[in-house]
Amino acid sequence: MKITRREALKFSMLAGGSLLIPTGLERISYAQTQPSENIGTRRANSPTLKKFTLPFRTPPVLQPVRSDSQTDYYEITMRKAQVEILPGKLTEIWGYNGITPGPTIMQRTGRQSVVRFINNSLGTPTSTHLHGMASLPEYDGYAEDLTFPGYYKDYYYPNNRAATIWYHDHAIHATARNVYMGLAGMYIIQDQTELDLPLPKGQYDVPLIIQDKEFATNGSLIFDDQGQKSQFGDVILVNGVPWPRMEVARRKYRFRALNGSISRSYRLALNTGDPFIIIGVDGGLTPAPVEVNSFRFGTAERYEFIIDFSKYPIGTRVILKNRSLPNNLDYDGKTNDIMCFDVVRDEADDSSIPSQLRTFTPLLASQAVRTREFRYERTNGQWVINGKTWNANRVDGTPQFGDIEIWRLYNNGGGWFHPIHLHLIDCQILDRNGRKPFPYEVGWKDVFYVGENESVRVIGKFGPNTGKYMQHCHNTVHEDHDMMTQFEVLQNPLALQSGNLGKDPIATARPKPLPAPPL
Repeated sequence: MKITRREALKFSMLAGGSLLIPTGLERISYAQTQPSENIGTRRANSPTLKKFTLPFRTPPVLQPVRSDSQTDYYEITMRKAQVEILPGKLTEIWGYNGITPGPTIMQRTGRQSVVRFINNSLGTPTSTHLHGMASLPEYDGYAEDLTFPGYYKDYYYPNNRAATIWYHDHAIHATARNVYMGLAGMYIIQDQTELDLPLPKGQYDVPLIIQDKEFATNGSLIFDDQGQKSQFGDVILVNGVPWPRMEVARRKYRFRALNGSISRSYRLALNTGDPFIIIGVDGGLTPAPVEVNSFRFGTAERYEFIIDFSKYPIGTRVILKNRSLPNNLDYDGKTNDIMCFDVVRDEADDSSIPSQLRTFTPLLASQAVRTREFRYERTNGQWVINGKTWNANRVDGTPQFGDIEIWRLYNNGGGWFHPIHLHLIDCQILDRNGRKPFPYEVGWKDVFYVGENESVRVIGKFGPNTGKYMQHCHNTVHEDHDMMTQFEVLQNPLALQSGNLGKDPIATARPKPLPAPPL
């Protein structure tokens, strides 16, 4: 359903009191919490909670409501719910099927998904983006393609590659609020190549959705974007649990980590000093495993890694740490821990880590037909790309279908970092400030951490669809305050075409009203 920007803002204000202060979401005044110019450590406001006391859990796997020979059909209702996140306190969340994170969808390549997202009782418009999927534009979660309360929309997903991706709200000027309130969930696609590898499987293949939140004394969520800059919480949640404790066996585990925070970036490390074995990035498995002692983890990025607990005796506690990064707001030692693993038993382990994981053909700079530059800046109090704010009627890049292009993503500021997300395509990092990318970044990615005063060149091939797609900062506070733009993949008459040629990115798949209740 297409509406004007003015209508979207008006509806959000009516629904929640203001765009950033919805019902059930408290706000600390900016004057009370303004950090110093050098973002550092601040006193925590959330109720005190002892770390590593709550049991680890994983989100439930969503089962299809029906299936046929090619397609699995799912239904997800977006609704408000009261849940216990802090012990003994209820918190209002906005959840997919009333939980946060939402249920995990597990799929296989070669099968299509149709997911009906029902906006039942949120009181605010939504737009669902399956982040990492090469969807047609009308199913991509375009920011102004809104589904209002009392309506649903069916989204079609091709599941065309194996990867750890995620779904979250993408509504214009309300993404940070809606995701912060709980509208996020994991979506995992596997193929036979991956399943045939001897990597840890089943209960030893574990999702980790890492988020930070802040709570009032009564348990309600506090949203404070520091004057439209960033939202930093003082409680770290993993799969919706504060600082959980996971019991593990003395064997290898595969973890699929998603940074589902609104603004926070992390530097993950183990307190033991032992390495992670990185096996996957945003776009799926890496060409080969990479050992690193720590790695930079930007908002919306996904990294898959192996931890081998067989080296630790029973009774060992291993802590997943956040060593922090510049321009994050830390809280009195709270945000430097994420979760713990307690080694509690011996267990047989038939898994192993192959030296080669997936065939990977690097794109070469010489293959690119053009280079485009995008500068991410704060100008006159606004978050801008190439000096411009969001305008749905403007296109800032028109690659031809099948073209290979280099995009230079440039952050000329020293006071902030930007995790930049490109819809539709995966790219490879050519270099950072002229130097090779970090070893753990090699592979296909859709989010690129552009740090302070960094210039990152990425290269990608435009397809498999044509049409309009967005690119934006995935600090969703920056995105909501207009650090986003769009590109349009145009038909190339010399290329074999697929996708939505000539279709409007919104009007071809209008949301449908909910059926009337039975009498």
